[in-house]
Amino acid sequence: MSELITTQCVLFPGIFKRPVVAEFDQSQSSSDGGALLLKVADRGLGVTAALAGCMQDDRQAGKVRHELEELLTQRIMAIACGYEDANDAARLASDPVHKVLVGRDPVPGEDLASQPTLSRFENSVGRKELFRMGQALAATVIERHRKRLRGRVRLITIDLDPTDDPTHGAQQLTFFNWHYDTYCYLPVVGFLTFNQEAEQYLVTAVLRPGNAPGSAGAVGILRRLIQRLRQAFPDAKIRVRLDGGFAAPEVLYFLDCEPKVEYLVNLAANAVLQRKAESAMKRARRASKISKQTEHVYGECPYQTRKTWPWERRVIYKAEVVRAEGKKPKDNPRFVVTNMRQSPRWVYEEVYCQRGDLENRIKELHYGMEIGRTSCTNFWANQFRVLMTAAAYVLMQELRLGLAGTASARAQVSTLRERFLKIGAQVVASVRRIVLHLPRSFPYLDSFHRLALRLVAQSA
Repeated sequence: MSELITTQCVLFPGIFKRPVVAEFDQSQSSSDGGALLLKVADRGLGVTAALAGCMQDDRQAGKVRHELEELLTQRIMAIACGYEDANDAARLASDPVHKVLVGRDPVPGEDLASQPTLSRFENSVGRKELFRMGQALAATVIERHRKRLRGRVRLITIDLDPTDDPTHGAQQLTFFNWHYDTYCYLPVVGFLTFNQEAEQYLVTAVLRPGNAPGSAGAVGILRRLIQRLRQAFPDAKIRVRLDGGFAAPEVLYFLDCEPKVEYLVNLAANAVLQRKAESAMKRARRASKISKQTEHVYGECPYQTRKTWPWERRVIYKAEVVRAEGKKPKDNPRFVVTNMRQSPRWVYEEVYCQRGDLENRIKELHYGMEIGRTSCTNFWANQFRVLMTAAAYVLMQELRLGLAGTASARAQVSTLRERFLKIGAQVVASVRRIVLHLPRSFPYLDSFHRLALRLVAQSA
C-alpha cells in the first residue's frame, strides 16, 4: 500500500500566460542550506561538546533515542538559524540539513527530537550542571581567542551589563522591576574585547530574578573571568568597565584588591558629587551660552562615602550642558570612579565611552537571537535557554570573525543569517557522499566560499 502524502500548493493566476503553481513537495530540500557553516564553526570551537560534557544523563539507557549532545546540538543550531521556539521542531524534525547538523544521515536517518522531548530535556538540567556549563562556555571562548591571537594580547577589556527580559506568565522568580516598569528577569551578560578590536565577544550570560540588585553575582563572575584570563593571557593587562548598576561597595572593593586590574565604573550623581563638579558645570554653561551648542568640561575629584567606602577613590566627571533644538539647555553631569591615572578627558572619551557599542551586542541578543524567549515555568529551564542562546550567538560571532575583510564583516547576526544560512538547498545523499545543491545565482557566493575555507582551515 503506497503512502498517502498531502502536499500544499499555491496558485498564482494571471502573472504569465500560463498559471504558476508553487508546490511544497520537496522532501529532500531545506531552507537552511548554509547552516553547515555552523557545524564547521562548532567543530573548531567545540562549544556544544563542551556544554554537553557538563550534563549527566539519568535516563534509562534502553529507552534513549536521542543522546544529550544531539538534543543540545539540535536546539543550539535551531536557535542560530532563527528557530528559537521548541515548537519549531515539529517542522524541522525531518529537515535534511538539520539532521546533518546533529550528525545524522540527511535522508534515511531517524527524525530529530520532537517538541515534547525537547521540553523535557530543557527542564531536566539542574543548577550544578548549569554552573558547569557556564564555566565551559567561558573556557571555550577564552581558549578560542588564545589560539587565534597566539599571545599577541596586550589588553583585555571585560564589560558586564544587565538587561531586561520582560515576562508575561507564571515563570519562577519573575518580579516587578521599577526601573524597567515591567515584570521581568534581569539577566547579566559579559563580553571580552581583545586589544583594540571592534568585536566584543560574548563570554557569559546569567539569568537573574527580576528584583535582583544590579550588582548581584558580579563579583563571582568577575573573579572567575579574571582568573581564567590570567591563566590564558599571563602578560595581558585586564580592564573592567561597568555601568552604574554595578557601583556597589563589594564590587569596588573586589576591583581595588585585584592586582594589575584597571576599572571604570559609572557612578550615580548625588549632592556631594554635584557640588564638587559645580565649578566645571558653570564653565560648561557659559561656553554653551556663547556657542549655542552642547558643551562639556572634564575634571576630577577625590571622593569617599561616609559609611560604605573604606578609602578615597578617584572620580572623574564630565560637566555637560546638552542643547537640542526647541528645548531648554539641560545639565547632564556624568561621574565615573576609576583607578586609572590618565587625564579625565582621555579616560572618559577613549576608554569609558567605547563601551557604548555594547548596546549593539545586547540588541543582537534580543532581536537577532531572541535571548528573551524565557517562557518556561521553571527558572533553571529558562537559564538553560539563555545558555543555549549564548552558545548559538558565539557560533554566529565565529561566522562574523571568518568574514573579516568582506562586506559582511560588521553585519548584524540577523543579516548574517539571511545572507549565509537561509539558502534553499536540495540534499542528495549517496553511499559515498552528501551533496547540497545550492543556487548558482546566490549573490554572496564569493563571501560564502571565503568563509567556508576559513572555517575549514581553522578547524582542521
